[in-house]
Formats: sequence, structure tokens, C-alpha cells
Amino acid sequence: MALMFFNETVRAYRERDPAARSNLEVILCYPGLHAVVIHKLSSFLWRHGLMTLGRFVSNIGRFLTGVEIHPGAKLGRRLLIDHGLGVVIGETAEIGDDVYIYHLVTLGGTSSHAGKRHPTVGDNVIIGAGAKVLGAITIGDGARIGANAVVVAPVPAGTTVVGIPARPVERTGKSRFDAYGTPEDPCLDPLLQEVDLLRNELTDLENRIARLAKDRIF
Repeated sequence: MALMFFNETVRAYRERDPAARSNLEVILCYPGLHAVVIHKLSSFLWRHGLMTLGRFVSNIGRFLTGVEIHPGAKLGRRLLIDHGLGVVIGETAEIGDDVYIYHLVTLGGTSSHAGKRHPTVGDNVIIGAGAKVLGAITIGDGARIGANAVVVAPVPAGTTVVGIPARPVERTGKSRFDAYGTPEDPCLDPLLQEVDLLRNELTDLENRIARLAKDRIF
């Protein structure tokens, strides 16, 4: 089982990362893979009552890879953590299969109370660099979280969200993979759309004032 998990994760890196030129390169040079493997050990210890030892192994993994995964977190199959540095995955986080996470991503909690307080991420989700997904919320299957987005509300399956706070945008294409979870067309950003709307309203207001001033003069 462990060998199958390892082999399919290495294969997933080869298939989804064009920079991965060989299995050996992935095994030796990908800290995201190392972090997930170390988490397997720390999680095993945690689930068998050796919680302090599990946390210790997890801390070693953070030191070696720059990726912090609490041993209580549940990770699905073929999880890819690209670049890795600065990723934080909290204790009650749950991640589905075939999820792609970039660097500086946080799956964090918003409560200091025990119990479920971290996100549940569905299958085939992409979370862009720097994104913060906070609280006991659900990210539906196939969702895309744009780079640097701050997500504090559930995201329906197949939805792309961007911005602070994150809001949904339309996806123009049907590609299997969206780099950094971000739509290719920047005009889809809801913040830019609102700025454009305000700019148009301001232009219209200026034109109306100019017409009124001209009527007064003549």
C-alpha cells in the first residue's frame, strides 16, 4: 500500500509538472513529495496514540521541507505540493484526491476551540500560491482558488474564486489544469470589474456636470 502510494504520487508529479524530467529527479528534488511521505509516518504515529512523537516527526518534516502538515490532517491520494515552501495544513484539514497546492498556501483555522476548524478540500482542486483558505468550510470538487485569494466561505464544486475576500468568476475555458488556480483573462477579476464600473459611472457623471455647466453659461 505504501509503495503504491509513493509510486502513484511520483507518477502524478511527472504527469502534471513539465519541469519533472525523471522519476529520480522527483524523488530526490521535490520537497512536496518529501513532506507528504513524512506526513504518512507522523500521521501513523498520531493515529496510534503516539501524538507527541507524531508532532516531533512532523516538526522534522517542516525543518527539512519548509512544509508544515499537522499529523492530524487527512491527505488524499496523489497530492501535489509544488515548490512547497511556506505551505501550512492544519490539524483538522481534509484534502481529497488529485489536489494541487502551490507554495505559501495556508489551510488554517479561525477558532481556538477543539473540533473541526480547518477546511475540507474536495477532489481535483487547485489552490494558487499565497492563497489562504480559512475555517471549517468546504471547497467543492474541481474548484480553483486563485493566487493570493483569501477564502472564508464555502466554494461550490467547479467554481473559480479570486480576490480578497475571494469571490467567484467565470472560467472561460474547460482545461483540466489552471496554473495557480487563476483564470487566464484578468478582466474576469471581480475587483477589476467593479473598478471599471466605477470608472464608467465617474465618466458619465463628469459628462453630465459638463453639460449642466454649459447650459448655465448659455
